[in-house]
Amino acid sequence: MDKRALKVLEYEKIIKMLNDRTASELGRSLSEALIPSADLSEVEYRLKETTDAASYLWRKGDAPFGGVHDIRPSLKRVEIGATLGIPELLRTGDMLRCCRILKQYLTNDVPSDWEGNIALELGRQIAPSREVEDAISRAIISEEEISDYASPALSSIRRSIRQKQDSIKDKLSAIIRSADYRKFMQDAVVTMRGDRYVIPVKQEYKSMIPGLVHDMSASGATVFIEPLSVVETNNEIKSLLIREQQEIERILAELTGMVAGIMDSLRANVEIVSRLDFMFAKAKLARDLNCICPRISSSRIIKILQGRHPLLDRKTVVPIDIELGDRFTTLVITGPNTGGKTVTLKTVGLFVLMLQSGLHLPVKEGSEFGIFRNVFADIGDEQSIEQSLSTFSSHMKNIVKILAEADESCLVLFDELGAGTDPTEGAALAISILDGLTRRGIRTIATTHYSELKIYAMKNEGVENACCEFDVETLRPTYRLLVGVPGKSNAFAISEKLGLGRDVIERAKEFMTQDSIRFEDVLSDIERSRTQAEREKEQAEALRRRIEEIRREAENERQKIARERDRIIASAKEQARGIINEARYEAEEILERLKALEKEGFGPNSAKELMDARAGVRRLDSLESSYVDEIGVRAGYAEPPKDLKPGESVQVLNLNQKATVLEEPDEDGQVLVQAGIMKVKVHVSQLCRVDEQQSTIEKMQKVRMAGVKASPIGLELDLRGLNVEEALDRVDKYIDDAVIAGLHEVTLIHGKGTGTLRKAIAEHLRKHAQVESFRSGKYGEGETGVTIVKLG
Repeated sequence: MDKRALKVLEYEKIIKMLNDRTASELGRSLSEALIPSADLSEVEYRLKETTDAASYLWRKGDAPFGGVHDIRPSLKRVEIGATLGIPELLRTGDMLRCCRILKQYLTNDVPSDWEGNIALELGRQIAPSREVEDAISRAIISEEEISDYASPALSSIRRSIRQKQDSIKDKLSAIIRSADYRKFMQDAVVTMRGDRYVIPVKQEYKSMIPGLVHDMSASGATVFIEPLSVVETNNEIKSLLIREQQEIERILAELTGMVAGIMDSLRANVEIVSRLDFMFAKAKLARDLNCICPRISSSRIIKILQGRHPLLDRKTVVPIDIELGDRFTTLVITGPNTGGKTVTLKTVGLFVLMLQSGLHLPVKEGSEFGIFRNVFADIGDEQSIEQSLSTFSSHMKNIVKILAEADESCLVLFDELGAGTDPTEGAALAISILDGLTRRGIRTIATTHYSELKIYAMKNEGVENACCEFDVETLRPTYRLLVGVPGKSNAFAISEKLGLGRDVIERAKEFMTQDSIRFEDVLSDIERSRTQAEREKEQAEALRRRIEEIRREAENERQKIARERDRIIASAKEQARGIINEARYEAEEILERLKALEKEGFGPNSAKELMDARAGVRRLDSLESSYVDEIGVRAGYAEPPKDLKPGESVQVLNLNQKATVLEEPDEDGQVLVQAGIMKVKVHVSQLCRVDEQQSTIEKMQKVRMAGVKASPIGLELDLRGLNVEEALDRVDKYIDDAVIAGLHEVTLIHGKGTGTLRKAIAEHLRKHAQVESFRSGKYGEGETGVTIVKLG
């Protein structure tokens, strides 16, 4: 890739942003070496790396790269037989721990459709060694200290050292506290010189304490003496310290040997982790810049939708839409200074370099790029962040190089083509250069102020105009790029706004050719029409958004009404079912009364009671007919039983009572049936056949339900004095009865005692299907002596 283009397009700043997001020198070494590739398959692989790493960022957050070190120099030392020092082993242990955690992050809890994810495949290739990691972690505390638990021998040596040091301190403390020696002491402290314990003695009394003099103060007033009584113990400590160092060296050699045993996997892990660090740095850059992966095209086209220059502030930069290589291969951008021409040029060039480096771009979906063998750029004016040559000769020298090296697989960018010389000659030269590049099919973008290039772009196929919009009213650029519209110079309008006299402007127009004036007028008309069209488009878009908002509000309101309607209907149905159930219970009681009358025989009041019962049944029939719905008993009316024969069992729907058919249906569909002692005629549509066996079962259930309903169910169950088995049986029956009775909360009294019964009941309640939750009693409820049960 052309080095000048990389420099003027500020590619190195993108690399710096990438470096800042790496976690280690391993990943940084890869990002610093990153250059754009012209190979399509290589570019696609690089982009997939970024996309796959970004998938992890969105799903699982940042990758755990803490503890990553470049241990390759240490591995080389191991390879030649050297023993690793404490810091090197510590970094190796950190690297092993990072590999283990990173493998878990990459391979655990990933969707099944992530097969083929590059980060996932690399994670599976990581080979952690928990044995070596734990051995290093157990042996090394910090970069300067080996743990006492690194080996039993080291622990024993250090314990002996501490014991002897304590013995020396006790002896020396006794000396300095002694009344006989106190006056000889300069300070009542025990100190050290070298590795030996000494006491500070006044110079004039040094002969009073037999021992070895190890040091003297700067003033000469104090000498540091090792009393003879501790010399042997100090010698023993010295010997132990030597043994300690030998044991430490043995431990380090042993750990180095363990590292040597996994050398190959460690080298592979280093390469994998460095690649992962680099991949996740690319993904972080894409996340931070709000980037996407555009579509890669096999043809050399550029289609940018809402592209933002990555080095400019996201909050203030104006996105651009630009295309090249499909309908035309050369784009001529015109517009005033500071209008955004150079930024547009740099945005296009930098996007191509970033994409071919495997980086995502800050563009919208629908953007598309081809692959270019090289990018050439001649950009160098006062707007360049990095100043380059600005004279005509230096520009031309660079252009000559570009024309010699560029071909149809390249992208060429010119800023102010033909500037720096006579305008007439410069414009002619610029047209000739662009024409030659267009004929060769080279994708080219050029910025210019020359009107001749605007005309050239309008008249020639394969060339298109574009302009950076300028608001004459405010004298400010809008930084919007308009493809297909040539830019108007606006020199006269700007001068007039700034206060230049009208007569001067009119006289200036006289020096322009009629063709130039007509051309500027056409541009003005185009500009006015475009502005009007843009305004109308914005208004239409605003109306469309408002209509869409109203549509959404109406749909939400419709759904809200539908939900409310369904709720009201459901509530009404529930109420109806409750009323029907109550009516059925009352019907059962009436039938029971009728059966009682049948058994007792008719007495003086029997006729009146029979009439009351029949009136009750008729009232229940009317009540049930008023409330049942499509899922109730009326469903039975649709299919009346056919071919009824005497002796068959039927259900009288409006009475919810079983009866026996006495006669076949007559012509009107009336059937004589017997329900208990009553013989009544019922229309066939109010009957349905019943299964005797099923009917018997249902009757038994109803009798049980009626019995339960009639039995009073208390809110408390006392279990005190029962063993566990008896108590659990009682609890099961009580909860069933309470649920049938409609109770929502009950209390089980088990007492405090040893807590065995309370624990057994709690364990039983956890598995009970009818129990929603339970808790111990509060103050005033019985505390731990009771359990409050909430029924589902």
